[in-house]
Amino acid sequence: MRKESDYSIQLREKQKVRRIYAMLEGQFRKYYKMADRAKGVTGENLLMLLERRLDNTIFRLGFANSRSQARQMVKHNHVLVNGRRVNIPSFLVSVNDEITIREKSRKIEAIADSLEAVARRGVPSWLELDPDNFKGKIKSMPDRQEITMPIQEQLIVELYSK
Repeated sequence: MRKESDYSIQLREKQKVRRIYAMLEGQFRKYYKMADRAKGVTGENLLMLLERRLDNTIFRLGFANSRSQARQMVKHNHVLVNGRRVNIPSFLVSVNDEITIREKSRKIEAIADSLEAVARRGVPSWLELDPDNFKGKIKSMPDRQEITMPIQEQLIVELYSK
């Protein structure tokens, strides 16, 4: 039986992460370069950047049941960041940013259903949710320990550093 090569394992890990965050190769590579330039561990920086994307943050806050649903909410102008409309899913949120669902959009059944489901799923500690006012706040930067998905970011770093 043939042993799987390191390259194919690394490639599969990268594809898994790209699929989780629904990104194309060019955009993923851009995030890797940003993570590589930042201080600290490149793999952890990459995951923190991916977690800070607006579409992912909306999913984590519980305004959407999936990242693709959150992406569509952003693209359809249902989301405000610090009181301003943002329709770019890759927008990176910062500490103390306030994410709000627009007043007109609060009646959408899918958003209400998602907020009910978040009680079971929970909200990461780096986020703060006010479900009654359809608001969320970024309390701090995400930590590697808070990202519970089975991702081996070191394999991605090894793949790109060749």
